[in-house]
Amino acid sequence: MAGPNYLFQRETFAGGDRWLARFVARPILNFVHREVASSALLLVAATTALIWANSPWSQGYFDFWHTHIDLTVGGYHVHPLTLEALVNDGLMALFFFVVGLEIKRELVTGYLSSVRAATLPAIAAVGGMVVPALFYVVFNPSGPASSGWGIPMATDIAFAVGVVALLGSRVPPILKLFLLTLAIVDDIGAIAVIAIFYTGDLDFMWLAIAVMLTVLVRTLALMKVWALEVYWLIGLVIWYATLESGVHATIAGVVLGLLTPAKPLLDRAQAQNMVDDLPDDPSVEQVHQASFLVQESVPVTERLESMLHPFTAFLIVPIFALANAGIPLSEETLTDAAGSPVTWGVILGLVVGKPLGIAVFTWVATRFGFDLPEGMNWPQFVGMGFAAGIGFTVSIFITGLAFDDAGISDLAKIGILVASGAAGGAALALLWFSGKRGAHTEVPPEEYERHAES
Repeated sequence: MAGPNYLFQRETFAGGDRWLARFVARPILNFVHREVASSALLLVAATTALIWANSPWSQGYFDFWHTHIDLTVGGYHVHPLTLEALVNDGLMALFFFVVGLEIKRELVTGYLSSVRAATLPAIAAVGGMVVPALFYVVFNPSGPASSGWGIPMATDIAFAVGVVALLGSRVPPILKLFLLTLAIVDDIGAIAVIAIFYTGDLDFMWLAIAVMLTVLVRTLALMKVWALEVYWLIGLVIWYATLESGVHATIAGVVLGLLTPAKPLLDRAQAQNMVDDLPDDPSVEQVHQASFLVQESVPVTERLESMLHPFTAFLIVPIFALANAGIPLSEETLTDAAGSPVTWGVILGLVVGKPLGIAVFTWVATRFGFDLPEGMNWPQFVGMGFAAGIGFTVSIFITGLAFDDAGISDLAKIGILVASGAAGGAALALLWFSGKRGAHTEVPPEEYERHAES
């Protein structure tokens, strides 16, 4: 009974031959593990918000999300928030924490750890941020609307990867990997924009507290303090201090994600040897110790990402869409949007500027010795650029930071919805006609690693 498979010999329900397992459990699990699942749920949430906000019960929608939350601890009044602000400042901090984990993993052990492999996606991502922002500025050079230039810079990873995944074997796997890498670099740019350009008045006392506690987290990690509960408690205080400081609270999530160790605290070979040395009839304590060693041989970033990603993808982001996508679509609003430079700046920035910037910057890079990844052609590459033009989640998030005027904010959100639909449709059409059904099959992770090394 000893050995690495000791703890995993018991059959799970989903792995059985029961009717429910074969026709319900396994199909649901397969669906959940596909990128399409989270983007489909996000689409349902956004559609629900639009219907609710334009129904006879629309007032209830706005009253619900503007419900005030006022907590008092002793004689101290905790930062007052509305339910919408709790989602945007609180729950989305956890979403950005997972983004930080993904960035850290890619920088340390993933595609971004290879400078040559990461350079071309990074160049493409820069083009996909700079050109859309310029498109927006051309339409909105001054006034309150000019602060929205960051809106068309963003890419929604869930929607973009989900759209590409719908095409299955028509799309080369390396294109999906390139898009994911580009989107992660795009996230880094969006986070920098939020931190630098969308930060309000600073309270330096709270900012100092946040910085000191962040240093404490780093110190504890260097001291190999492994208790995650300690980090959760300190992280909660860092989030609150950041919220009070004037820096957007989601930045605390990103910073904590980047501070999380991306290498295992225990060598896997050493953990494997200890598990192999288990006696034939191990005690509960021995099994518990072996389980602990196996757990610690997996990087903390991977463990937390595996634990939190379903929670953020299938709960937090849909709740965010439900709270923010409810736009009153009256005839007057749609007429205003049709002639609004804000709406057109967002639409053209995402639908035209994004793929154009990605393609032009990449083409210039190829003139300096870089090559498109093997198996990818230019029509497919442009199709991927359109997929990157699906801004949605982060674009809506930046809209909330850019505008205090609800009217301008609604015009920008209409532009985001229209642009995301148009960019997604263009990506599907171009990738469908530029690919051949069954031409590509999924390759194992070792092939990705081999490509990165080359």
